[in-house]
Amino acid sequence: MQENIGKMGLYMVNGSAGNEGVPGAPILNFTLLVNAVTGDVTGHATQVQAVEAPENEIKIGDITGKVQATGFGDYTKVVALKGTGIVTLPPPAIGSYAVPFTAHFAINDKWEGRGGWSLGAEKVEDVPVHPEQ
Repeated sequence: MQENIGKMGLYMVNGSAGNEGVPGAPILNFTLLVNAVTGDVTGHATQVQAVEAPENEIKIGDITGKVQATGFGDYTKVVALKGTGIVTLPPPAIGSYAVPFTAHFAINDKWEGRGGWSLGAEKVEDVPVHPEQ
């Protein structure tokens, strides 16, 4: 869902990427603030598995990136993001560690399309991207 913020050309997008409904599939939930004038993006995200298990949640912060117009086809914009995921070690271990995050989406003006991301060694490709309903 896109939400305009003031008259400064900023809007917020809450959405997700991944094969929702497929047991065990990773899902990326994101909240992004987009400057429509410059294309600059900031935000945060969470990767979860398509099961109810809080220990599978990985928080991703410091997301920055760009939205650029394509000028052709069904996908009118491309999005490139990068950030840092924090992975918590499962018990009995104690601690957490940082892993690099990148994402790429080909979307239309409603933020519907296809994309993928990598989080550390894990890679997800060619999955649906859509705004929060």
